[in-house]
Amino acid sequence: MTDAATAPGSLQTPLWRALAVFRIAALIYAAGLIVNNISFYALPMLAWPVLAVMAAWTVVTTYAYADPARRRPPLLAADLLLTMAVMASSVWIVGRPALTVGKPTIAVAWHVAPVIACAVAGGRRAGIAAALAMGVTDVLVRAHYDQAAYTGAVLMLLAAMAVGYLVRIAEVSQARLQRAIELEAATRERERLARDIHDSVLQVLALVKRRGAGLDGEAGELARLAGEQEVALRALVTTPQREPDATVDLMSLLMPFGSTTVSVAGPASAVLLPGGTAREVAAAVSAALDNVTRHCEAETRAWVLVEDEPAEVTVSVRDDGCGIAPSRLAEAEAQGRLGVAQAIKGRIAALGGKVLISSSENAGTEIEMVVPRPVAV
Repeated sequence: MTDAATAPGSLQTPLWRALAVFRIAALIYAAGLIVNNISFYALPMLAWPVLAVMAAWTVVTTYAYADPARRRPPLLAADLLLTMAVMASSVWIVGRPALTVGKPTIAVAWHVAPVIACAVAGGRRAGIAAALAMGVTDVLVRAHYDQAAYTGAVLMLLAAMAVGYLVRIAEVSQARLQRAIELEAATRERERLARDIHDSVLQVLALVKRRGAGLDGEAGELARLAGEQEVALRALVTTPQREPDATVDLMSLLMPFGSTTVSVAGPASAVLLPGGTAREVAAAVSAALDNVTRHCEAETRAWVLVEDEPAEVTVSVRDDGCGIAPSRLAEAEAQGRLGVAQAIKGRIAALGGKVLISSSENAGTEIEMVVPRPVAV
């Protein structure tokens, strides 16, 4: 059961409320049938304590299932076992002869509630397992093996399958809704940043480009670089947020980084990731290699190693350069230089991954980026 399914605002919440209403209605129906048929019972005096247990358990489960944190296997198992015990008590209370000729059990329709609870909490498989257990109990209690006896068990099984399928659809819908909300929030934040950047950084870059366009030497080179950064930044803030697209081979994005000083190695087979995830990992690797270029000697070598595992993909970027002092990263972040904090750590954290940095002065640096594979919904 996913965290989204147990959240207070889950789309499953109406199903749990409907289950509570069904259990109460089934209890009232069972009480009416007990009153109507008690003259046929073998031990009528025992019917009232059992009915009291049913009423008390209805109250307990109504409050217990209202809290998502308590919708766990122990409560579901207790619900199922107690209901089966109530059904089994019909053998002594109602009596085998009355059950054989078609008199209802003590539970009547009340015994369907735990089956539906298992289907809502655990999906089709849990619901089918609970329906089979309850159906076998019902048939054994009735002690007559004909079409009439099997019909109730089959209908309960079909109900469990239908509810389990409905729950699955609800979980998928909720995941898509959450994704849509996140995309809308990201789009609004991008628009806000675009406005702020347009009013400040982009205007400064454009001014530098215009003023230095006709100059020679380093001034002209700075103007050209400012123009390139203006174009790149403008494209970044105006590109709309995209839905995750088809999977791509991560190695196809990393191999272009290879050069005389950078070695890229990975599995012989394709390392498939969603397009957005692969591009973010490649951007983080690019930022790591850029740090090597800017902060180390020209002859510094770097190695990019990709490890593909079923649950995650690990990309390591190692160099034999000057290394990083223990306090340097914290100092750079405090000064507003967020190359590692945002370009690398921020990207990987947004993908649900983690970054491990091992470095010491004059001993090189290794940045290990671990990205989990998305779980299909």
